[in-house]
Amino acid sequence: MVSEAGETESMSAAVGDRLALARQQQFVGRAAELALFQSALGSAEAPFSVLYIFGPPGVGKTTLLRRFALLCDQEQIPVYMLDGRAMEATPSAFLDALRRVLELRPEEDPTAALWARMERQVLLIDTYEALAPLDSWLREVFLRQLSTHVLVVLASRRPPATPWQADPGWQNLLRVLALRNLTPGESRLYLTRRGVPAVQQERVLAFTHGHPLALSLVADLFAQRSDLDFRPEAAPDMVGRLLEQLLLEAPGPLHRLAIEACAVVRVMTESLLAEMLAIPDAHDLFQWLRTLSFIEAVPRGVVLHDLAREAIAADLRWRNPDRYRRLHDRARAYYAARLDRGDERSQQALLADYIYLHRDNPLLQPLFTQLEEEVESFEALWIDLPRPDDWPILRAMVAQHEGEPAAQLADYWWSRQPEGVRVVRNHTHRPVGMLFTVILQESSVHDLAFDPATRAAWQYLETTRPLREGERAALFRFWLAQETYQAPSPVQGLIAVQIVRYALSTARLAVTFLPCAEPELWEFICAYADFARVTEADFEIAGRRYGVYMHDWRVVPPAAWLELLAERELTTEPVLPQPGTATQVLALSREEFAAAVKAALRAFQQPLALGENPLLRTRLVLDRSGWRATTTQRVTTLREILMQALETLRSAPRLSKAYAALFHTYIQPAPSQEHAADLLNVPPRTFRRHLKCGVAYVTELLWRQELYGPFSG
Repeated sequence: MVSEAGETESMSAAVGDRLALARQQQFVGRAAELALFQSALGSAEAPFSVLYIFGPPGVGKTTLLRRFALLCDQEQIPVYMLDGRAMEATPSAFLDALRRVLELRPEEDPTAALWARMERQVLLIDTYEALAPLDSWLREVFLRQLSTHVLVVLASRRPPATPWQADPGWQNLLRVLALRNLTPGESRLYLTRRGVPAVQQERVLAFTHGHPLALSLVADLFAQRSDLDFRPEAAPDMVGRLLEQLLLEAPGPLHRLAIEACAVVRVMTESLLAEMLAIPDAHDLFQWLRTLSFIEAVPRGVVLHDLAREAIAADLRWRNPDRYRRLHDRARAYYAARLDRGDERSQQALLADYIYLHRDNPLLQPLFTQLEEEVESFEALWIDLPRPDDWPILRAMVAQHEGEPAAQLADYWWSRQPEGVRVVRNHTHRPVGMLFTVILQESSVHDLAFDPATRAAWQYLETTRPLREGERAALFRFWLAQETYQAPSPVQGLIAVQIVRYALSTARLAVTFLPCAEPELWEFICAYADFARVTEADFEIAGRRYGVYMHDWRVVPPAAWLELLAERELTTEPVLPQPGTATQVLALSREEFAAAVKAALRAFQQPLALGENPLLRTRLVLDRSGWRATTTQRVTTLREILMQALETLRSAPRLSKAYAALFHTYIQPAPSQEHAADLLNVPPRTFRRHLKCGVAYVTELLWRQELYGPFSG
C-alpha cells in the first residue's frame, strides 16, 4: 500500500515537473518585469512593498506570476499564491484562503505567521479585480499589518484605484507595472518554440499583435493541424475562445453591441457610439465601456486593445456580416457629416478615423499595421503652417532625398507659392515632413516651364483634360518625411490625411497630380484610391525619373469618390480595384453644355429622350439626385432643375416675356411658334428674340451651377 502510494506520488510529481518544465520552456519575454522582481528579492530592504501589475485579459498576468513563483523556488524563498476568483470578497474569506496556503490551523492568525518568519516571503494575488470590494480593507488594514520582509504582488485587469497613488505613503511603497503585449521578436520566438511554421508567423503576428493568449490559441490550432493555412476569418473557434475571455464583462446585448462598435472604429466617442447604435443617449454605455480592462482611455475617447479589436471584428465579420456592414455605414456617415467642421487638428483626427475604416482591405493592411505599431508617434504629429525658420530644414529634406537640383526647384516654388507648404511637426515642434502643393493655373507660363514636373502636368491638362473657367489643378510637388522619404510611415500617414483633406475642401478643384519617386510601389494603393497612372505627365530631374498618378475630380467628384471608397471599404479579397469604376461624370465644355441645355428643353415632355441627355451625367444633376440615382430619378431631377431655372426668370419682371416664351415653347407648348407669339401678343420675330434670350439666361444660370455647385466649397 505504501509503495503504491509512493509510486502514485512519484508519478504525480513527474507530471508536475513536466508541466513546470513545459511552461518554463515556452515562457518568453518579460525581461524588465523579471529583473525588477529579482532585484526586490535580492535586496535586504525591498524598494517597494507592493508590486501592482495590470493588463487586459490574456496578456499573461497569471503566467508572469507563475514565473515569479518559479524564481522564488529557485532562490528558496517562501512563496504563496492566491486567486481572487477562488474566494468571496470578504476579509474573513480572504484570511481563510491565506491560512490554507500557509498551512495554518483555523485559529491561527496568518499575519502573525508571516511576521514570525523574519525572512523574505512573497505573496502573489491573481485576479485582484475580483477582490475590488476588498480593496480599501486590503490597502488600509491587511497590508499595513505585514512585515517589511513580505513582498506582495497584485495582478489585475484594472489599474490601481486612485487612493493607491493619491496616498503619499503608498507612493513610495507601491510600484505599478502595465503589462503589454510581447514584442515581435519575443512573439516569433514563442511561435517557433510552439512549432508554428516560420512562413505563417507574420500573418499570425499581424492578427495577434503579440497578445500572449492569442499566440497560445493560434499555436494550439497549429498543434491540432500541422497543415493549417492561418486566416483569422477561418478560425471562428479560436476567435470564440478569445471572445469568451474578452467579453465576460458584457452584461447584455446592447453592451456587447457597444463593444462590437468599438471594434469597427479607431477611437470611440460618446456621440459616435450613439450614432452607431442608433440610440438617442449613449452616456451610460460609454461610461461602462471606460471601466473595461481591455479598453483604454485616450484624449479623444476610448480605444479597444489591439487583440480585442481584431478578435471581435473577425468574429463579427464571420458571424453577422450584415451587422458589421451596418456599423461601418453608420460610422462613415458620422464622419462624412463632420468633415468640414472644426479646426485643422480636429479635422486631421477625423479624417484619420475615416480612413481607418479601410483597414480590412488587404492592399492597405500593411500600412495600417505599421501605423498601429507606431500609433503614439502618429498621434504626436500634426500639420502646421510654415514658420520663418522652417524653410532651411525643409529644403534640406528635399536635397537629402531628391538631390540639389530638386532642392533648387523647391526654392523656386517657395519664392512663388509659399502658401502651398504644409509642415508636419513632432512633439518638439520640429519639422519632420512636408507637403508642398503647387497650384498650376495660378502659375505663370515661365513658372510652369521652369520646373519639368509642372511643365509635364500642364501639357497633359492642355492636351487631354483642359480646365474650365475658375477650375483648379493641384500638383503635390514635394511630399516627404525627413527620415523615410515617401515610404509608409506615421509622417506619410499624416501627409495622406492632408491630401484627402485638401481634395475634399478645395473649391473648384478639378485635377490633382501625385508624383512618385518609385511609382511601381504605389500602383495598388493609388488604384485603390482611384488615382490613375498618367505616364504622359512623368518627368525627370537630374537623371531621376518620377512617375505621376492623377485623379480628375470632375469625372469622379468627392461625393462619388467617397461612395466608391465605401464600396471598397469592406473588401477582404486581395483584388486590385480598377480606377475610375465610380459613376463617370461628364465635364462638358461651355459649348457642349449649352447644346445639352437646349436639347433638354426641347425634350422636356419626352422622358425617353431626356434619358439620353448628357446633362444626366454632369454634376449639375448628380449633385442633386445622388450618385446612385437611376436614370429615371435623374430625369426627374433634371426636369426639376429646368423648372427652377424658369421660375427664376418668372420672378424677374424684365424677363417675364422670356419666361413666357420658354413656357409656351417647351413646358406647355403651343401648336406653333406663331400661336405662342399670339399668346404673348408680340410679333413672331420678337417672340424668337425673347425665346433666344430665355434659353441663354437658363443656360448661363445652369452653367454657373455646374461650375459652382454644392461640392465646390
